Amino acid sequence: MIAAARFLKHHLHQASTTVNDTVGELMFAFLQYNWLHLLLVEEVSMSLHPKPVSRVPEATARVARAAFPKGNAYLTLRDELETIYTDSQFAPLFSHRGQSAESPWRLAVVTVLQFAEGLSDRQAADALRSRIDWKYLLGLELEDPGFNFSVLSEFRDRLIAGQMEQKLLNLLLERFRGRGLLRARGKQRTDSTHVQAAIRNLNRLELVGETMRHALNTLAVSAPAWLKTRVPSEWYERYGPRFEQSRLPKTESERDQLALQIGQDGWQLMLWAYAPEAVQKDAAVEILRRVWVQQYYIQEEAIFWRKSDNVPPSERAIHSPYDLEARFSQKRQTEWLGYKAHLTETCEDDRPNLIIHVETTQSTVQDEQVTDPIHQALAAKDLLPKEHLLDRGYVDTNILSDSQEQHGVEVIGPIKVDTTWQAQSGKGFDVSCFTIDWEQLRVTCPRGQVSQVWGDSKDRTGNPRIYVRFAKKSCRACPVRADCTRSAEGPRTLSFKPRPQYELLQWARQREHTQEFKDRYAKRAGIEGTISQGTRSFGLRRSRYIGQAKTHLQHILIAVAINLARFVDWINQVPRAATRTSAFAALAQV
Repeated sequence: MIAAARFLKHHLHQASTTVNDTVGELMFAFLQYNWLHLLLVEEVSMSLHPKPVSRVPEATARVARAAFPKGNAYLTLRDELETIYTDSQFAPLFSHRGQSAESPWRLAVVTVLQFAEGLSDRQAADALRSRIDWKYLLGLELEDPGFNFSVLSEFRDRLIAGQMEQKLLNLLLERFRGRGLLRARGKQRTDSTHVQAAIRNLNRLELVGETMRHALNTLAVSAPAWLKTRVPSEWYERYGPRFEQSRLPKTESERDQLALQIGQDGWQLMLWAYAPEAVQKDAAVEILRRVWVQQYYIQEEAIFWRKSDNVPPSERAIHSPYDLEARFSQKRQTEWLGYKAHLTETCEDDRPNLIIHVETTQSTVQDEQVTDPIHQALAAKDLLPKEHLLDRGYVDTNILSDSQEQHGVEVIGPIKVDTTWQAQSGKGFDVSCFTIDWEQLRVTCPRGQVSQVWGDSKDRTGNPRIYVRFAKKSCRACPVRADCTRSAEGPRTLSFKPRPQYELLQWARQREHTQEFKDRYAKRAGIEGTISQGTRSFGLRRSRYIGQAKTHLQHILIAVAINLARFVDWINQVPRAATRTSAFAALAQV
């Protein structure tokens, strides 16, 4: 018990005004690794005996043709592609011995179809048994009974454990490339959208209450006898029902008192759990510890509730014990708890628009952090574009230069605006109004005054910057001082990037105001239609599952479903939908 107390106090002690939990991150990663390892070991008894894709049975084909004399999307897919996947492509997910598994190529197609139609696992299994178009696509006999719906969940787990999610999309892209519908060094566009996690958005008090409740519920299953001999009777009332705003205290003092009580209870549970021969290896106990590190601290043998200014930043804060990877974020008026989906698609006039890459990130990851990983992934697929259309969030000077130098990709997109008040006011003197002499290391202001100090510095992220300061005397007597600085006494100072980045930045800001740039950039707007299609027809903005890995698999399957729908439209020569114009707006064009 003493050793357990020392361990916990070490991780709950308030070392500074920020919270660091490197040990917790490593422990959780270890637990995740063990979980994936156990998943593969436990299911290794399922064996795979690959079989070639068979023809559509004659009876199935006859009934399908009679049922759909004018054709059907799934019939078209079978006739044009025969099949997307084969059993052998999924062989690494199965053992050579054990009970025979369901055909993985059929499981993969059914998984895609259920996302194409928004079906649950049970509904997808029923559709496989009852729908003739599904049987035709999968080459099944009319009498085929299908499989139990639970097989689909097991198959998804195997895909994630085997890290084969991307293969579902990449194999389809190879088929399209073979038909001449896809090529490298064309035009592509990328954009992101928010994704709501499959959890409730909890406030801090609800979070600690639900975390404690989650730990107790988990231990009640894994170690019921151990738990029952320790918990006091009042815990059953306190942690039995779930924590909701409606049943929490209304006054701030009462809420703080409840938070402190929950903290003490959680501390006691961890003392029990971390004792020798106890249950400290349970994942729910580790989650409890990590949340307590972020929400409480130990001082002089007592536990305290952290103030709101002493909790982790949003990119590190755990918001639910049920999904440790979901993060809270805000973009303009949109607030959400979850993830981001980044879609990259082709945009050629003579080919269908196909989604060729999907990235799923935590919601706090900035778009500009994803640009280079997207280019690296496209390079691995041999699908790098010549022109990449990106919105402002993905573009900075490093992206502009590195994309061209490392990948031969021309990034076409507006760059981040100058946020200084001088640039935003419309009449102030921002950095572009000054003349920089890079050889003499001096700057001349619009009134002809020369800088007094030139020095090297760094920004908050460690990138090099140049710092310039003018003479206090010359700035104080300047007649346009109000348009230059808001300092009461100090002189004007400037901070800007080194010469190559600075000149590239100014060039990019000037370029986006040209007509040529506007004409080329206009094609980027089409990605908004793809996001709209994914949201309205496929549930792109709401995760079905817990965790980033499963959410990413969902996005991959949605991308495959969209690509198949677009392929069928291309085969059937369905024209692309034009941007909708309201009846009132159309009057202006008459």
